[in-house]
Amino acid sequence: MTVLRTIKGDIPTEQLGFILPHEHLFVDLRGPLAPGYGEGTPQAVAGLVKPYLDEIEARGVTAFVDCAPWGVGRNITALRHVANLTPIHIVVPTGVYKEGFIPTNWLDISPEALAEHWITELTEGMEGTDSKAGFIKVALVDDGPKTIEARNLRAAAIASKATGAIIGSHTIGGRAAREEMSILEAAGQNLNRFIWIHAQTESDTSIHIEAAKRGAWVEFDAIGANNDLDQKMLDFTLNLLEAGYGNQVLLSHDAGWYEVGSPSGVPQPQGYRGYTALIDSFIPALRSRGATDADIHMLTVTNPARAYGI
Repeated sequence: MTVLRTIKGDIPTEQLGFILPHEHLFVDLRGPLAPGYGEGTPQAVAGLVKPYLDEIEARGVTAFVDCAPWGVGRNITALRHVANLTPIHIVVPTGVYKEGFIPTNWLDISPEALAEHWITELTEGMEGTDSKAGFIKVALVDDGPKTIEARNLRAAAIASKATGAIIGSHTIGGRAAREEMSILEAAGQNLNRFIWIHAQTESDTSIHIEAAKRGAWVEFDAIGANNDLDQKMLDFTLNLLEAGYGNQVLLSHDAGWYEVGSPSGVPQPQGYRGYTALIDSFIPALRSRGATDADIHMLTVTNPARAYGI
C-alpha cells in the first residue's frame, strides 16, 4: 500500500484528492543562529494560517506539503497544532536547507551520519514526537551545489533509498539541476524519487524535458506570484504535456506563511499570499489552452500522490 506520510499519520494515497505539493505554513529565513530562531506560539501560527487552509479546503484540497526543513525554522509544535485544526492532511520534511542555513552541529559530519538522523525522522518521529517526516528537503545556493550541499545530497540519497521517501531540492536554474542530478545518480539514487523544485527559474524548456527524460519530477511552484510568471509556467506545463512528460509535472504556489520576526507573523513586505491561484486561475487557463480533465486530474491528484507516496 502506498501512503502519504503526514504529521498525524499515514494516509493511503487512494483516499486523497487534490494535493498541493509545495507550500509553507511557518518559515524563519533569518538562519539558525538568529535570536528567537524558529519561535512562534502554536496559537499565533494557527490564528494566521488557518483561514487560508479553510479557503483551500472549501475548494477541495485534501493534502498540503509544507516545505520548510531544518535551517529555515521548522516548528513541529506549531505544525502539529495546526494539523489538529484542519481536515487537510499536512506533510512536513526532514532534511536541511542550503549553505549558510545549516545547523553548526551538522557542518562536519559524514553523509552517513546525517542520513541516519533523517531516517529516524522518517521512520520514528521528529524532535521527540511520534509525528514522522514525509519527505526529504534539501537546497542549493544559486551558484551551487557547494561542497556541503553535495554532502547533503549524498545523505539524502542514502535516506531515500532506505525509506522510499522522495527528495525535493530548492534549485535555481538548469545548470545547478543538472549537476545535482548527476551527484544523486552517482550516489545510486533513482531520479524518479527526486523533485527539481523551482524549475520555473530555468527558461530553456529543453532542460525541463532533459530532467524529465532522466526521470526527475519537474515542479513549477510560483503560481499566483505574478501574471507574467504564470504565463511562462503555463507554457512550461503545456510543453511537457505535449512532449509526453505530463506525468512528471508538479504544480504549486510556494506561498504562505507565518514569518518569524515579522509583525504578527505576516510576511513583509508582500503580505500573506494564499493558496488558491492554482485552482481559481491557473487551471482554468490550462483548460482554455487545451488541457483535458484527465490532464488536470493527473497534475493535481495523481502526480503529487505518486511523488510523495511511500
